[in-house]
Amino acid sequence: MATRTGIGVDVHPLAENRALVLGGVKIPHTHGLAGHSDGDVLVHAIIDAILGAAGLGDIGTHFPPGDEQYRGIDSTILLTRTVEIIAEENWRVQYVDATILAERPKLHSYNSEIRATLARSMRLSDGLVSVKATTTDGLGFMGRGEGIACMAVATLDDS
Repeated sequence: MATRTGIGVDVHPLAENRALVLGGVKIPHTHGLAGHSDGDVLVHAIIDAILGAAGLGDIGTHFPPGDEQYRGIDSTILLTRTVEIIAEENWRVQYVDATILAERPKLHSYNSEIRATLARSMRLSDGLVSVKATTTDGLGFMGRGEGIACMAVATLDDS
């Protein structure tokens, strides 16, 4: 049995008149994340980690940002499709660990719902998905509330 690990990173600016969606969950906030899809940096970082572990490129390769079929799409749909793509290459997700970097809003109270939504999208149990959030203590564009970033690691094995 082979095991592989991939890393994913995504960053989006915050923008007015957009919903803030993280891990497929709408979070009440004054701004949302700008992007061609719903701008969900958490899901995008996880997709890149999964695709990287499988050696299958990145999110833009499979879901090009200029493609109109992905405009405004719920990123968890792309996550589910990513799991299907890697299954075609005989890989399956075993574990995902992600960290959101955001000064605001505070995300702790949404953690369980985010984990459950992500797990459901990847057909995993909640215990196989870890999501954490941290701040930059006021430093940089994230500290000024201009954007949100996420880093993720995915572990796959061959099925």
